[in-house]
Amino acid sequence: MTNLQDSLPRELLRTNRSGAYSCSTIVDCNTRKYHGLLVVPVPELDDENHVLLSSLDVTVIQHGAEFNLGLHKYQGNNFSPKGHKYIREFDCDKVPTTIYRVGGVILKKEVVFQHYEDRLLIRYTLVDAHSATTLRFRPFLAFRSVRQFTHENGTASREYHEVDGGIRTCMYAGYPDLYMQFSKKNEFHFMPDWYRGVEYPKEQERGYASNEDLYVPGYFEMSIKKGESIVFSASTSEIKTRSLKTLFEKEVDDRAPRDNFFHCLVNAAHQFHNRDGNDRYLLAGYPWFKCRARDTFIALPGLTLAIDEVEYFELVMKTAERGIREFMEGKPLSVKIYELEQPDVFLWAVWAIQQYAKYVGREKGYAKYGKLVTDMMKYIVAGKHPNLSLEENGLLRSEGRDKAVTWMNSTANGRPVVPRTGFIVEFNALWYNALKFCAALAASRNDEKNVIELEERAAKAKESFVKTFLNDYGYLFDYVDGPMMDWSVRPNMIFAVALDYSPLSQDQKKSVLDICTRELLTPKGLRSLSPKSGGYNPMYVGPQTQRDYAYHQGTAWPWLGGFYMEACLKLYKRTRLSFIERQMVGYEDEMAYHCLGTISELFDGNPPFHGRGAMSFAMNVAEILRTLKLLESYTYQRD
Repeated sequence: MTNLQDSLPRELLRTNRSGAYSCSTIVDCNTRKYHGLLVVPVPELDDENHVLLSSLDVTVIQHGAEFNLGLHKYQGNNFSPKGHKYIREFDCDKVPTTIYRVGGVILKKEVVFQHYEDRLLIRYTLVDAHSATTLRFRPFLAFRSVRQFTHENGTASREYHEVDGGIRTCMYAGYPDLYMQFSKKNEFHFMPDWYRGVEYPKEQERGYASNEDLYVPGYFEMSIKKGESIVFSASTSEIKTRSLKTLFEKEVDDRAPRDNFFHCLVNAAHQFHNRDGNDRYLLAGYPWFKCRARDTFIALPGLTLAIDEVEYFELVMKTAERGIREFMEGKPLSVKIYELEQPDVFLWAVWAIQQYAKYVGREKGYAKYGKLVTDMMKYIVAGKHPNLSLEENGLLRSEGRDKAVTWMNSTANGRPVVPRTGFIVEFNALWYNALKFCAALAASRNDEKNVIELEERAAKAKESFVKTFLNDYGYLFDYVDGPMMDWSVRPNMIFAVALDYSPLSQDQKKSVLDICTRELLTPKGLRSLSPKSGGYNPMYVGPQTQRDYAYHQGTAWPWLGGFYMEACLKLYKRTRLSFIERQMVGYEDEMAYHCLGTISELFDGNPPFHGRGAMSFAMNVAEILRTLKLLESYTYQRD
């Protein structure tokens, strides 16, 4: 903890499951513009999150001597006030707990974010002290979007109002009031000032502006006795301060321990939950992603069914179904799901429902979602999708030259970095799988007419798939557009092996899997491009443009690794169990790095496979959980 080189890269994320979050490094030094103690959506302004309370510095005062436990980075690599040197212990098994020691004073700090409320709670306990001790709390306010910075200005309101146990203040019109309250009577000293030149090294690394000024309205001060606890609340609504201690205890009791790999992933899975009124969503990741359609359907089975939370699957799917139907009917969307128009979204939705049907049984699966699946398939077959056409050869075609239409969606200068267009390999693997799944549903209901039609479509698609994508070297073209064939070795072909229904023969599947193993596999998932292919760029570093060109040109993605491991188990059964268990160790190591207890968005494609991008990514967490579930089913199989 005292070695900043080691502690600053480690981040800690807590969410309220309704879009708000609290995030910083484990030494409470903000290193991104997205960091903050209280970061909340302000729908009245826009659909971004906003940092209200950036940080809270606590100072221990004894015999007139002041010891500030805060930590901020300023320009010129200057850190002040260097409170990390007082840290003696850090633990986040249940809630993040830091123990500070200043001479004879031992102070414990515990943090929780209240579920479904925009309220952060911090409990300070004086574990030991040999003489009278005073605590001083200095709040650093930002009141800005996570995508911007705040700087000293004359517009910011200095006005504040006293409330029960603290104050409320609001820097700019349009923002909610920030309530800062304590469970113990205190004095607030109004001393408005700006702290200038706070620097965020993560933004510097990414080639962005990285400096801002933070406003401090003054400080709170109170005495504390040995053994006493004080709870601080930061929120957009007022609370009765006498209830703070009970509320803190209740929130701690609600927390599941992060005492092993699986529990860390379950906690991470819950952080993607997003409740908005009666609607339920899955956020694609933290800190900057919103709810995206493709990510939702890919992540949904892993984040719910793999941890036996069927009810949340159904809640998310209920919201998503409304969005899908509105899209098919050409109505304005009433759901906050982005990118529903992407051509593969319906195919992934069918795949997610297929996983549900496997979990609850085909009959119940059909009763719940049979109509939705049928309607989506008819919509595609009828050619109603604006960018997905069913061609004469039985395959799906999509136009992606000018606009990215697949998960490989990075753009530079307004154009896709990887312009995948025409017949795209995973679209058609998903299409064949969807046709066969629908045929199986129809067969279970003795609907022979539908079975015959679907099986005919599937047979045609299967023949064309092999003819179109399989090349002489035993792997699959990434996309085929007329005479143009993309020979790059990419991971998208793994879906043709991993899905329940594959258009490939056993030998063809083995050949594809072998090439993925030789050229794409890393301890952190599959590379997005083989090192032997032109344009390989495995290091996701540097300014935005440089990173855009590397995003899908060699970086490794754990969620693709999930499908790779599923393909391994399907082809080689229990003989590959120990190999897959070794692969999982690569992810278990991540629990103590980058953002604790979760998985980063992507990793460098070359050793040491450093985590990059968003600190927590839903599809990665989901596929690792799904792989663990698959491993369990194969481990306990009886021959």
